[in-house]
Amino acid sequence: MSRHDRHSAILDIVMDEGSVHIDDIITRLGVSAATARRDLDHLADQQLVSRTRGGAIANPTSTEPPLRYRTSKMADEKTRIAKAAAALVHPGDSIGLNGGTTTTEVAREIALLPALTDPEVPVTLVTNAVNIANEMAVRQCVRVVVTGGIARARSFELTGPLASLILPSISVGTLFLGVEGLDERGAYAQHDGEAAINAALVEAAEHVVIVCDSSKLGSTAFALICPTSRIDTVITDDGACADQVEALRRAGVQVQLV
Repeated sequence: MSRHDRHSAILDIVMDEGSVHIDDIITRLGVSAATARRDLDHLADQQLVSRTRGGAIANPTSTEPPLRYRTSKMADEKTRIAKAAAALVHPGDSIGLNGGTTTTEVAREIALLPALTDPEVPVTLVTNAVNIANEMAVRQCVRVVVTGGIARARSFELTGPLASLILPSISVGTLFLGVEGLDERGAYAQHDGEAAINAALVEAAEHVVIVCDSSKLGSTAFALICPTSRIDTVITDDGACADQVEALRRAGVQVQLV
């Protein structure tokens, strides 16, 4: 297991259980005590955890790990979701993507579409995610439009008043929206600034497609992005709870399991 994978695994434990002990890391990850201590010290230096005697607890000032540590969680499911979302995109389309691990995978799958070969008929991509814009800007058949704003280090998303200036002036065909919570009432983000920009993206879109793994279903986060009345489709993995899927369908949302 690489250093990055160990850090991601430790953060997953801390976020799920609230704390972790060095003995747990040694047992679960098969590393030495010295390696476990170094990993915890590094995460504490990044202010991702708070060190305790013999372990660490979740940092009370942080409710989410940075994007770079979330990419490996449910990776297979996110890849399937991304492929299904990309299949909805055609040359000449205008689409939107907010930040997140699943939407980053959607962008990568769109760039690989076999039909996307003519630079004169590009996909126009509107995004507030600087990592997605960076990856897609070198693609000849993808025209990238960035919202502007202040970048958040944890998610690479641009937020603030600058990001909201352009969105009322444009329209996109389909928005692929990553979320941190989704239930029959609506879609949610943990950060209110991100939720505000995501809501503006929703208003600029003709169709809204939520792309999220099944762990997000049935949960909420701090800030509401939009109600279910603005959501057309949810693409999620086939591990989704049947009751949660049915609740979304009763709310008028089409759910695609992959």
